[in-house]
This record gives sequence, C-alpha cells and structure tokens, in this order.
Amino acid sequence: MSPDDLHYLESHEWVGRDGDLAVVGISDFAVNQLTDLVYVDLPPVGSTVTRGETFGEVESVKAVSDLYSPVSGEVVEVNGGLEDDIAPLSEDPFGEGWLMKVRPTEENAEGLMDAAAYREFCKTADQ
Repeated sequence: MSPDDLHYLESHEWVGRDGDLAVVGISDFAVNQLTDLVYVDLPPVGSTVTRGETFGEVESVKAVSDLYSPVSGEVVEVNGGLEDDIAPLSEDPFGEGWLMKVRPTEENAEGLMDAAAYREFCKTADQ
C-alpha cells in the first residue's frame, strides 16, 4: 500500500485493502502534528469497530488524541508490536506503523477522501 492507494478521514486515519481485510492506520500528517508519540491504545482482537466512532487513542508528549475507525467490522489483528516499540508508527505510519486489520461489514468509501482530496485538506488544516 502507498499513501496514494488509501482513503482518509478528516481525523487523519487511513484505510487500505489487504485481500479481504481493511488495514487502518494514521497518516504522517497526524504523526507530525502530534510529535513524540509515546503510547497507542488499540482494541482487542475479536471486538467490533464502527465507522466514524473511536476505537482507541494515541498519546504524545503534548496530547492524547482519539482514533476513529474509517470502517465497520470485526478486528482480526492489531499491531501488538507498537506496545513495546512505538517507533514504527512515527517512522513508517503507512507501512510498519499500521494499527489494526478489520474484516469489514461494508464496502463503502462514501465520506472518505482519496489521496488527492486528503492532501488538499491537510493544506488547509495546517494553516
């Protein structure tokens, strides 16, 4: 997956496809805004997430931010390695820093931005 292949929420979460699973993470824009990440709280495997609702939080030295799910479905895997080493979230948010994998109950990108729209959104959010 590359940032151009993903869809985004205004709250800076992204979603991409890995076979029949949706992979969810946060964008490099969010990581740069938060700076110095120290902790991420992810849902347990087997739980369900609902599109547009919180599923966890990410904490930096300056703020705690809720994480919002871009899809609804069952959490089938979380990036448990981030509990011991959060560096991949900062260094590679679109790759090794993914947060969770969800078996989606919907295939709807309505309300999500494509990469071009997200880049434009970030330009206005950064001002």
